Amino acid sequence: MPFMLSARQPNPAGAHAWFASPAGLAVLASEAAGVADALRQRPGQAALWLAPPAVDLLQGEGDALTLRLRCHGAGFNGTVRCGLPLPLASETCAVVIVQHVLDTEPTDAAVPLLEECARVLVPGGWLWLFALNPLSPYRWRWRGGALSAREPITWRRRLRAAGLAPEAVSLGVGPVWSIAAATGEHEGAGLHASYLLRAEKRARALTPQRRLRALRWQAEPSA
Repeated sequence: MPFMLSARQPNPAGAHAWFASPAGLAVLASEAAGVADALRQRPGQAALWLAPPAVDLLQGEGDALTLRLRCHGAGFNGTVRCGLPLPLASETCAVVIVQHVLDTEPTDAAVPLLEECARVLVPGGWLWLFALNPLSPYRWRWRGGALSAREPITWRRRLRAAGLAPEAVSLGVGPVWSIAAATGEHEGAGLHASYLLRAEKRARALTPQRRLRALRWQAEPSA
């Protein structure tokens, strides 16, 4: 399914421009350590990093196996330029980072991208979702910027629908009100500007098949 802009939202390029403001850069700087942790999670295995245009894709860990893409118009650019479906074979990435890419779209419009992320993840791989926190006082910093913040429970439902198993607790990241990068991650989204929610693609258990009974043919009785 192609990655299309919703008619109910302005062009996400305008929304993503907020992340280039001092308030947005403070959020991204607060998340840099978490992104680096994600890129270190499976060394030597392929990773995918989707981010807003303001992100420096050269920061953090990772290597040549990391596909780094920024939002651009109706798709992405960076290592390659593409839309959906992603130009990756199924079950090729051990880690997928989705950093505020979905904060510009209605919830339903996020489904195709989450399904693609689930498709490219290997069994046992992890999706790291960074999202804005609608309960944070920091929301007044992005008010009017066409950004859509949602609580973790909304994303847990969407992640489960995409076939992933989200963790029960999200991690609060970033400032509460001051425009300054904040270090560390905190249990629960709390009042922090953003939060991190991780979800695993669990391997499907093999269902043992019942052994078939051999059928015995009976000869017809002779007349």
